[in-house]
Amino acid sequence: MKQFNQDSHLSKMRKHNGGMSKISAALSRTFSFRNIAVVFLIVYFVIFLAYPIYKAFAGSFHEWNPLVGTYNWVGLDNFKQILVDKLFWKSIANTAIFTFVSVVFRVILGIGFAMLLSSKLVKCKDTLRGLFYMPTITPLVAVSFVWMWMFDPQFGMIDRVTGLNINWLHSSTWAMPAIIIMTIWKDF
Repeated sequence: MKQFNQDSHLSKMRKHNGGMSKISAALSRTFSFRNIAVVFLIVYFVIFLAYPIYKAFAGSFHEWNPLVGTYNWVGLDNFKQILVDKLFWKSIANTAIFTFVSVVFRVILGIGFAMLLSSKLVKCKDTLRGLFYMPTITPLVAVSFVWMWMFDPQFGMIDRVTGLNINWLHSSTWAMPAIIIMTIWKDF
């Protein structure tokens, strides 16, 4: 008798919900929302990631002149040309140096400060943790302007404090160290 009452109760719920129980109705709403969300994510992925990558890859086999509007097939000539270009190899070397130095210093400084903050010798740990986290949450545009001011040859704080008269950001020798310093501070 008890089984019969449960079955009749379920049948009443199904009739009320258009043939579905409360659980299946909730699940169908959840699945439909998930499907819609996934569709939007796929569309976003295709428009802003897959299509630009495809166009860049397809464009690498063409010679394109936007002023004239020509788009001529050249095959692998662009790749052959770039492999003999000295500027390309210099940019690869600069990227490798920048990456290596930045990563090594970030790891060393990060581990060093983490060990320092976890030691019992340091007081005001919460304040220092907040100060160390500030570069991470500061917008990159604001950081760039502050560092441009600090590296300025006339009014820059670094030249005034050190007494060096270096044109940091306009020198081929000092531009990379200046950007590495800023990157290490920002991503520290």
